[in-house]
Amino acid sequence: MILLQAQGIGRSFDGVDLFTNINLQIQEGGRVGLVGPNGIGKTTLLEILNGDAEPDYGSLSVKKNISIGYLAQNSGLDSDKEIYAEMLDGFKELRAMEKQVHELEAQLADPAILQDDERYQDVLKRYDNLSHQFREEGGYGYEAEIRNVLAGFNFPPERYHDRISTLSGGERSRLALAKMLLAKHDLIILDEPTNHLDIDTLGWLENYLRAYPGAILIVSHDQYFLDHSVKEIYELSPTGATHYHGNYTEYRKQRAANLEQAWKAYNKQQEEIAKLQEYIDKNLVRASTTKMAQSRRKQLEKMVRLTKPSGDSSAHFHFTPAKTSGNVVLTVKDATIGYEKDQPMSGPIDFEIRKGERVAIVGPNGVGKSTLLKSVLGRIPFLKGEAKFGANVDPGYYDQDQAQLNPKNTVLDEVWNEHPTVPEREVRSALATFLLGADDVDKLVSSLSGGQKARLLLTKLAMDHDNFLILDEPTNHLDINSKEVLESALEEYEGTVIFVSHDRYFINSLAQRLIAIAPTGSTTYLGNWDYYQEKIAPAETVAEDGSKQKAAPSAANQAYQASKEDQRALRKLQRAADDAEKQIDELTAKKEAIEAEMAKPENAASALKLQDMQKDVDSLTEQISEQEDIWADASEQVEEFENAHK
Repeated sequence: MILLQAQGIGRSFDGVDLFTNINLQIQEGGRVGLVGPNGIGKTTLLEILNGDAEPDYGSLSVKKNISIGYLAQNSGLDSDKEIYAEMLDGFKELRAMEKQVHELEAQLADPAILQDDERYQDVLKRYDNLSHQFREEGGYGYEAEIRNVLAGFNFPPERYHDRISTLSGGERSRLALAKMLLAKHDLIILDEPTNHLDIDTLGWLENYLRAYPGAILIVSHDQYFLDHSVKEIYELSPTGATHYHGNYTEYRKQRAANLEQAWKAYNKQQEEIAKLQEYIDKNLVRASTTKMAQSRRKQLEKMVRLTKPSGDSSAHFHFTPAKTSGNVVLTVKDATIGYEKDQPMSGPIDFEIRKGERVAIVGPNGVGKSTLLKSVLGRIPFLKGEAKFGANVDPGYYDQDQAQLNPKNTVLDEVWNEHPTVPEREVRSALATFLLGADDVDKLVSSLSGGQKARLLLTKLAMDHDNFLILDEPTNHLDINSKEVLESALEEYEGTVIFVSHDRYFINSLAQRLIAIAPTGSTTYLGNWDYYQEKIAPAETVAEDGSKQKAAPSAANQAYQASKEDQRALRKLQRAADDAEKQIDELTAKKEAIEAEMAKPENAASALKLQDMQKDVDSLTEQISEQEDIWADASEQVEEFENAHK
C-alpha cells in the first residue's frame, strides 16, 4: 500500500525554480534514501512531504490517518523534564490505560465486589477487554523498549534523571531521535540523523531501523549508513528525481552505468550533428548538391537534441606529489599520547607506514586519534616514544578544526599568500576545480560554509604537492558528491595517505590497513572497515583441553566488543520476553474463542459439551499463567541486566 505519493512536485524562490517535476512514492514498510548535491533542495522537499510547506507545483497525497514523524537536521529535544520522564510522555495513552487496568485489578480484589457476582462479572469483563487491548498495544513492554532505545543512544540508567535542558546540543538531538523512534510512526522522515552519532551508535541504529515496523525516508551524507538502512534511492536534480532500486552502493553502480550510456548516446549524436553540418556547409552553395544539403539541414533542424550529461565518471581534481619519498615514510615507536603525563590517552603505539599505503586510524571518541596526528607532526609532544619521517618525505596536513585558515583573508588571498609566484589565473583555476568559482573568490573566509572551508583546505593541500597526506576527518562538511570526488582523487594519488575518519564508507573505499587505537595501545589490521569488523567479532579458539572457546577481543577493541556483547545479551533476554508475550496473545485468543462458543444458545443445553469446553478453558488459563510468569521473569532479567551493565 502506498503511504505517500508526490506527483510533479516543484518549488521556486524569487521566481527561480529550485526543483521541478518530482515524482516519488513511499510504500508501506519502505526503506527510501534521498540523495543529491548540497543546495539542490532535499530539506525543502522533506518539509513539503511532511506537510510543513506547500509545493508551488504538483500535488501530494498521503494515506488517510497516517502518522508521520519528522526529524529536522540538527534539531534537538526542547524540554525541561528529566530524560526518562520525557520518554514516558510519548506513551500517555498507554500509561492511562495501564492505570485503568490497575484500578480494575484493585476492584477485583475488593471483598465487597467479590460478594456481588453480577458486579464482579461486569468488572472482570471490563478488565479482560482492557488488559487484552493493553497487551495488544505493547503495554507490557514499553518501558523495556524505552530502556533499550536510551541504551542504544548512550544514555545509561544513571542518567535517566538528568534534565534535558542541561544537555549538549548533540545529546538533545539524540534524544529527539530516540523519542521519535519510540512513537512507532507509520512513516519517519530523517534529515541527516547521523550528525551527532558515534560509530557504535550508528551500528545500533542501523540494526534498529532494519526491524522498524514503519516506513523510512532518509537524507544522509553517510553512504555506509544508507547502504545498511535503505533499499531504494531517489536522486534529486533540478528537473526531477531518478528512482533506483537497491542500497547506496547499488545506486552508484546503476548511476555510473546510466551515465556511461548517456555519454555514449550524446557523443554519438554530436558526431552525427557534426557530419551533417559539415556536409551542409560544403554542399549548400553548389547547384548540383543544394537540394541534398537542404534536406540534411531539415533533418538537422528536426533532430531532438540530447541534453549534455551533467556529470562524468572521473575526479574533478588531483593530488600530485612533487617528488618521490623513500620506502619507509613514517615510523612511530613506543609512543604514548596525551596532554598530561599522569593521564595518558593511549599507549604504547607502534606502527610503520610505507610508500604508497592508505592507512586509516580508528578508535573510540576521546582516545586521541587527532592528538596522534598532531604529535606525529610535532605540534603536540609525545608523552613517551617518538615518530620519525623517512627520507624525502613532505607531509601535508588537513586539520578537521580548519584552524589553518585565516578568517580575515579572502578566499583568493588565502591560497595566493602561500603561493605568491603562481599567476592569479592559475590560483583561480585551482579554486574552481574545488567548486569555489568567481562568485566565491572575493568572499572572506569567515563567511564560508563548513563545506566551502573544507574545499578551500583541500585546494591548498593540492597546490602544495606533498607526497605524504595526513588527513584528520577530511569528509566532514562534504556532501556525497564531494566525498566521492575526494575518494577518487586519493585512490589515484601516487603518494602515501594516513587518515582519521569516522566515515565507514570512506574507510572501506580507501583503506588498505587499519590501526586501531585504544587506551591500552595500538593494533594493526590488514584490511578495510568491513574486514576490521569481522576480525573484532567473537571467534572460536581451541583451548589446551581441546574444547572450543570464544577468543577475547584485542586490546584495541575490548570496550567496543564488550558493548556489542552486552547488546546481544540484552536482545536475547528481550526476545524471551517478546516470545512469552506472543504466546500469551495466542493462548488468550484461543480461550476467548472457546468462551464465545460456550455462550452460544446451541451449546448451552449440552452440559457434557460445556464440561469439555471448560476443561480446555482451564488448561489454557493455566498455560497463560505459566507464560505470564515467564514474561515477568524475562522482563525482570532485562532490568537486572541493564542495572548490572551500567
